[in-house]
Amino acid sequence: MISPKLLFETLTKNNVGFYAGVPDSLLKDVCAYFTDHVEMDNHIIAANEGAAVSLGIGYHLATNNLPLIYMQNSGLGNAINPLVSLADPAVYSIPMILMIGWRGEPGRADEPQHKKQGDITLDMLEALDISYSILSEQDENAETISMLDNLCDSARKGNKPVALVVKSGAFSKYALKTKTNIEKKLLSREQALAITLDFIPKKSILVATTGMLSRELFELRKKSKEQHEKDFLTVGGMGHASQIALGIAIQHKQKQVFCLDGDGSLIMHMGSLAINAASKASNFHHLVFNNNVHDSVGGQPTAAGSVNICAAALSLGYSWCKLVSTDVDIKDAIKRIQEIDGPSLIEVRIKPGHRIDLGRPTIKPIKNKQNFMDFLNYE
Repeated sequence: MISPKLLFETLTKNNVGFYAGVPDSLLKDVCAYFTDHVEMDNHIIAANEGAAVSLGIGYHLATNNLPLIYMQNSGLGNAINPLVSLADPAVYSIPMILMIGWRGEPGRADEPQHKKQGDITLDMLEALDISYSILSEQDENAETISMLDNLCDSARKGNKPVALVVKSGAFSKYALKTKTNIEKKLLSREQALAITLDFIPKKSILVATTGMLSRELFELRKKSKEQHEKDFLTVGGMGHASQIALGIAIQHKQKQVFCLDGDGSLIMHMGSLAINAASKASNFHHLVFNNNVHDSVGGQPTAAGSVNICAAALSLGYSWCKLVSTDVDIKDAIKRIQEIDGPSLIEVRIKPGHRIDLGRPTIKPIKNKQNFMDFLNYE
């Protein structure tokens, strides 16, 4: 186990001066350290992992120094295009360090959405011809320092990306000190979601984004003794919930389809807003629960605090948008969007955080899919 402080000092000694990525639960302690100790220009929490790689390419071109790009292994797919088409030695030959959290590591219990990715993570790196080292909680400080020194040296000498694959528990704890400016009087996501469920039509179709929102939706249904067949839980594939919801809405125009999204998820694939708007699907309703943080992976800030989501949605062609934060406003907005002809969006401002005893869905993804399709097609 290594402290985030020692890792950062070792990277700094090796002239790593820029950090970009998408936060991951296995990397949350070291990402929090970067947030607290790296100036804003040199630490960017990116929209997605491919964008983070591209930021690193720009940094290297500007400085000739090494960037570090961090991600969960599920984000490696997003990163493949710029890694292969730009950073690879066969193209621009860009040196960088990839720090990858190894969710779903073989032999270690994890959520179902991480199993396949965990099984193929090392195979993917080998197919990409990216050399890697593995950091685990058993590694001593001296061993880790040597590993990092060697990786940085390999990246520089080969002018190529290399990877540090991080197992669960590899970093000691570090608590984020930088806080987002969110009013404490705001509703929690779970409170806002409960109000939403009370006021949308009972036969509505719900598509919930990955992370805490899907978990809270599952528990709220359980608490009210409802079944889960109306809800598709997008447990993986961050950023794709709205396109899943749109695909359903287009094929089932007689049903009201609600996408329950998050600010980090929305920003990850923000181009989907344009596609949603262009569809003109009057039964597509987009609810974005915005707490300005990546809540599921340590509370790292998103860019949503400086983004006017409604202005963006309206400029792209959404028919209507409303920013709300109170229970009364949520109720009124939900009633209003059902009268709108065209895609609509509600941005719900909420405070960060979640219950520490929040459970996880007890229904397997395959069963969720089967029940959902049965309800969707035969109800």
